[in-house]
Amino acid sequence: MPLDRPRNKKEPIQVISFADLTLVEPLRRALDEEGYAVPTPIQAQAIPRLLAGRDLLGIAQTGTGKTAAFALPILQRLAASRGQAAPQRKTARCLVLTPTRELALQIGDSFRAYGRHLGLRSLVIFGGVGQNPQVAGMARGVDILVATPGRLLDLIGQGHVRLDAVETVVLDEADRMLDMGFIHDVKKVIALLPKQRQTLLFSATMPTAITRLAAGILRDPVRVEVTPPATTVELIEQRVVFVERAGKRDLLCAMLRDPGLARVLVFTRTKHAANRVAEQLGRAGFAAEAIHGNKSQGARQRALEGFRAGHVRVLVATDIAARGIDVDGITHVVNYELPNEPETYVHRIGRTARAGAQGAAIALCDGEERAYLKDIERLIGRKIPVLQAPISRATPPQRRAA
Repeated sequence: MPLDRPRNKKEPIQVISFADLTLVEPLRRALDEEGYAVPTPIQAQAIPRLLAGRDLLGIAQTGTGKTAAFALPILQRLAASRGQAAPQRKTARCLVLTPTRELALQIGDSFRAYGRHLGLRSLVIFGGVGQNPQVAGMARGVDILVATPGRLLDLIGQGHVRLDAVETVVLDEADRMLDMGFIHDVKKVIALLPKQRQTLLFSATMPTAITRLAAGILRDPVRVEVTPPATTVELIEQRVVFVERAGKRDLLCAMLRDPGLARVLVFTRTKHAANRVAEQLGRAGFAAEAIHGNKSQGARQRALEGFRAGHVRVLVATDIAARGIDVDGITHVVNYELPNEPETYVHRIGRTARAGAQGAAIALCDGEERAYLKDIERLIGRKIPVLQAPISRATPPQRRAA
């Protein structure tokens, strides 16, 4: 069966299914039950190396399949050594550090789904909620702990969590942890880990601080880099509509009257604009919620769960908040306001091209944003067609492992 994705020249072997990755039967069965058959490029490259115990530097965005790329080999290695290294009280054998509650919950869900036939214990801990259930969950020890840095350090300081038994640590979305001011907390956590361990670091970008961090904690790592901007962009049907700022709200409402825009992610540059657009859409009769850094964790999670479940049709987001959105089936991304950094545009529209699926992206460009549009077109190496025909739904996304 031929691959339904581009070949990556760095792949050591031709992988056509998860069966080629020497995964154990319980994992293959779980993947079958989830409907996954073909690994994404990062999974094909990372899984064999991680099963061999190598450290890894992964440069990849959410939506490339990176969660399964690290979760599957970790589950297999933990299950294989369970008899020799059962979790002790207040300890974890694998630690996954991630910047937000939303992403932590999604990663925890993935570990449970893929490992459902292995009998391993996992726990997700994060701030903004009472700690007692998390403390109780750590009392017997767990195989897999997914945590945000602040709450983890709190529980360590109180004596409820120990890191001396960690065999594998994953730093996910490292650049976002840097953006959110967590890098000092991350370094504190790393200092508490055993020297002998397997370390994985994933980041969408590699700013200087993350490059230095990776050099200091990874031992002879395998470097896996996937989904460069051009690859993502090629999968997405892009259009631009020229409209004055004052007309954007009415245009967006007119677009949403097409039922083909079934699950829509709308981007604004500011939190205030996100709130305003969501309120305006609500008054026009569309189920819409805003998600940004000023929202409480509970409010963000409710909005995200509503969007994933289909109760919320339109999610209006700022760029920082959207980094934690990992939702299949987004039919359209609308750039209500164009970003002033062209790379941000590529990250935004990639939310509708999930792991090789197609998607649609529409930019609403006013007169003051023409320069931003030129920068975007220069980066992606093409002119974005002006929207002339009625907007139609993109080809339904193909489901792949997270």
